[in-house]
Amino acid sequence: MTAITATPVTPAAVRAATTATYAAFIGSGFGFASWASRIPQVRDRLDLDASALGLVLLAIAAGSLLALPLSGPVVTRAGSSRTVTAMAVLLGVGLTVAALGSLIGVVPLVIGLFLFGFAHGAWDVGMNVQGTVVERHLGRSVMSRFHAGFSLGTVAGALLGAAVVAVHVPVAVHLTVVAVLVVAGVVWQARYFVADDQDPRPDPVAVARRGGALTAWREPRTLLIGVFVLAFAFAEGVGNDWISVAAIDGHHVSATLGALAFAGFLTTMTVGRWYGPALLGRYGRTRVVRVLAVIGVVGVALFVFGPTPVFAYAGTLLWGLGASLGFPVGMSAGGDDPRRAAARVSVIASIGYCAFLAGPPVVGFLGDQVTVLRALVTVAALLGVAALVAGSVRPLSAEGAGAAVAGVDRVA
Repeated sequence: MTAITATPVTPAAVRAATTATYAAFIGSGFGFASWASRIPQVRDRLDLDASALGLVLLAIAAGSLLALPLSGPVVTRAGSSRTVTAMAVLLGVGLTVAALGSLIGVVPLVIGLFLFGFAHGAWDVGMNVQGTVVERHLGRSVMSRFHAGFSLGTVAGALLGAAVVAVHVPVAVHLTVVAVLVVAGVVWQARYFVADDQDPRPDPVAVARRGGALTAWREPRTLLIGVFVLAFAFAEGVGNDWISVAAIDGHHVSATLGALAFAGFLTTMTVGRWYGPALLGRYGRTRVVRVLAVIGVVGVALFVFGPTPVFAYAGTLLWGLGASLGFPVGMSAGGDDPRRAAARVSVIASIGYCAFLAGPPVVGFLGDQVTVLRALVTVAALLGVAALVAGSVRPLSAEGAGAAVAGVDRVA
């Protein structure tokens, strides 16, 4: 049972919650991309090689991975509004500490990024749960558009990053200002979230099924969706962390053009997410995400093996488009049964965020051996895996919801 009292939800309240959910996604993306856009400058200032940078970036993933298994029970008890509010404040603190660490040294940077990652992980589950609640009140699929909001935030963060790099604004000043803006905006909007559970007298069976997140860890469909999300999260996360660095080091473009390559990746991801609901409604989840996985593979190949920066930039656009819908579709699939949404979203996100844990060091260590640019081939390999398990995200029928709990849901 959540800490928010069930009350009737008016159309005006649903509209306000929809806006607030967009704000949460946009704020999350803006904060993350603001940090990601300054990775090359932090690397140069602290004199980090590819392996060391990979380990530093691992702090974000480690914080997220610790938060995610805890976030399902926390959201269930405290509600998505309180969770997102608290995590927005913590994210602001972490980003500020990381900003200071860029001046002081690696240790405070890692501490700040760990707090940033912890907040980002729990915030992610909270806002996705609220997204599934809003979807149910609206009666249509809009999750990918919320994730388009995240991508819009990342585009804004990346473009701002490119601008402040061009005019030589210090990293610490840039990230501290971003932290203040994100905290103020998201805390203000999260109070308009609607309650996660609107049934004042829930079905006893539904309550039993809510149980702990451990039940969801035993559901084959949920685990396969987690693998699916992991592959797309790897494609998205590696793009976030390494496109700028790979463009600068591998294709020998300027720091500003490297940031713009990152912005191009995020732009096509945003476009794919905004127009995704129409494609999903017409062709179905599985067919759409399989095609996008192939597009992503082509994009990565162009970025890695393109003979000129023009081919590389075209590759970033296809890469972003190909990676656009995997994560939101996985979250929607996890929320198909509202009785188990918090637990399943938590499990799926926990598995998916393993990509953010493994991605930075894998690419960093491979980068020392074969260059960062060539190491990005791992993204194409995992997108191939996503295409193979895409059947797991087919919508659950009423019978399928029960079968998933029993561990016998069909996924192919």
